[in-house]
Amino acid sequence: MPVSGDTILRLVRLLPEPTPSTPTIIGVDDWAMKKRLRYGTIIIDLQRHRPIDLLPDRTAETVIVWLESRPGIEIVARGRSTEYRRAITIGARNAVQIADRWHLLHNTRQMVERWAAGAHARLRRLPELSSPKATKTCRTKAFGRLRSDADVAAERRTRRLTQYDDVRRRYLAGEAIVAISRATGLSPTTVRKFAYADAFPERAVRATASSIIDPYLPLLRSRLANGCENGLQLWRECRDLGYGGSASQIHRWLQDHRTAPSKHAPHRTVDTAPPAPATQNPVSIPSPKKFAWLIVKAPERRSIEEANAILRISQDRDAVILIRVVRRFVDLVRRVGTKAHDAGPAFDDWLRGAKRCGLRPVETFAAGLQHDGDAVRAALETCWSSAQVEGQVNKLKLLKRSMYGRGNLELLRRRLILAP
Repeated sequence: MPVSGDTILRLVRLLPEPTPSTPTIIGVDDWAMKKRLRYGTIIIDLQRHRPIDLLPDRTAETVIVWLESRPGIEIVARGRSTEYRRAITIGARNAVQIADRWHLLHNTRQMVERWAAGAHARLRRLPELSSPKATKTCRTKAFGRLRSDADVAAERRTRRLTQYDDVRRRYLAGEAIVAISRATGLSPTTVRKFAYADAFPERAVRATASSIIDPYLPLLRSRLANGCENGLQLWRECRDLGYGGSASQIHRWLQDHRTAPSKHAPHRTVDTAPPAPATQNPVSIPSPKKFAWLIVKAPERRSIEEANAILRISQDRDAVILIRVVRRFVDLVRRVGTKAHDAGPAFDDWLRGAKRCGLRPVETFAAGLQHDGDAVRAALETCWSSAQVEGQVNKLKLLKRSMYGRGNLELLRRRLILAP
């Protein structure tokens, strides 16, 4: 029977909602109606694994009204939002608040990233640790760049350096991060990175990725040592051994290894960039974001290259303090459910050490955790978290996008609650 879309929507709105039982353990989080512009609040019954309600915004006042109408709530799992913390404190005074453990680790990684962004220039000057040299069967550097590409890169660096100097001048003069962002047109993340950096943060040198010619490098080097510098001849020999790429890859590798200009090249100036001067430390350290991931990552899961990078950075005194403090907190968060009986005293002991470590980002992070101490201790001592809430938010996104913008909040709420 043919039915119009409007009829289906009208019937969905007329469907009766299931009679909800009184929830005692709930999870609260925000969700985006329109990302960066409008947000609402989703509330989940953690015992029944079911959504309870959708609220039109994420302000404390709206959540307070909802909580006050349901006095039987005993436990509330939430993120690190100060609005939700204030709402639960006022609307459900007797409820135990639980900070989500994933958000605790996420905030830890953000703190490490902020510190690494400010110290990255200093860390890049650390000497490379001596290690046994293994015979490399792959390229040790990228292919040579054209002069035009090098000019573009130099222009971009000059522009970033000018922006860095402007941000540092404004920040040292006392301007706030948000005000600098509005005045310069840069994102708050970029402004914060430049403001906290003691020296200009150079672009990290990317590790050389594997190439299609890597399996044939021994042959190419052997033939080059025998005096063969004919790119097409080398390509034919590699092709006979199974190489499936074009000759241009062989020519690009060969241009950095020739002992003399090619006899068959036209007599003109080759538009290639001059060779870069050798640096004291050609091997780059991880970027601030990568470094933060490595610190949070379990040591036994790090690769040999990642472990060596941590050892190199550990030559810095502040980095040693940071790694020790962060690893202790991460291990404390991740051992929930096994040795959680002493998590409260262990957290208090960690908090005292972190507040006296001498690193400003760590001390600021520790002060924030202390302000939310009861919720953090509850997160370390209980099994409840906001994991279910995040799953329901993903489900809500699927429903919202399947409606192609036609659904208002009430229709979206009904679809979520009535969904199996």
